[in-house]
Amino acid sequence: MDRSWSYCAMILIDTDLNLALTSASDTATLSAAPAAQRFPRTQRLPSARTLARFLTQAQSAVRLKGEVTVLLTTDAALRKLNRQFRHKDKATDVLSFPAAGIGAEKIAGDLAISAPTALKQAVEQGHSLSAEIKILILHGLLHLAGLDHESDNGKMARREMLLRGKLGLPKGLIERAEVNPAVKSPTNAPCPILSRSLRKGGKPQIPTSKRSLRP
Repeated sequence: MDRSWSYCAMILIDTDLNLALTSASDTATLSAAPAAQRFPRTQRLPSARTLARFLTQAQSAVRLKGEVTVLLTTDAALRKLNRQFRHKDKATDVLSFPAAGIGAEKIAGDLAISAPTALKQAVEQGHSLSAEIKILILHGLLHLAGLDHESDNGKMARREMLLRGKLGLPKGLIERAEVNPAVKSPTNAPCPILSRSLRKGGKPQIPTSKRSLRP
């Protein structure tokens, strides 16, 4: 059996992201950190290589085989995707798109993450942007694996907590909502069970015929 594709990771970074992160950094740090701590190293976007290495590690921990593409993009892009596929006209932090149809056995699916929203959440939680993006990647991978924290009686929450500990990550999205229900993560709703391609030039793309959509 060919296992070369078992844990295949791809990281794409939106070309519009630098400006969006600068704006988000201004807002997040001014509201949540003293002047002496503004714009620290912890708020810098991790490299694609670093995230690809983590993605492979997290896929292995989740036991999710197949190619996964992660797009780091803007609030505006996530809002557009959220409106298009979930009919929710607002930004969110991560969306998951499981693969379906022909070739799905080698493709686990795609994740789209808003780096500006991740930055704001990282500042609120007191950890790095890198850690927050990794938390969102893990959360998204669990959705790609078929788990849904809104309908599985805590199975995804328990799995996320276990894997978060193994991967050395701070408190996850589900745990935050349980500790403080008044501050809900934007992902406290089912991610869309859809399939897309995010691979052209680091920009969100409309789903292609290579992967069929599921309602």
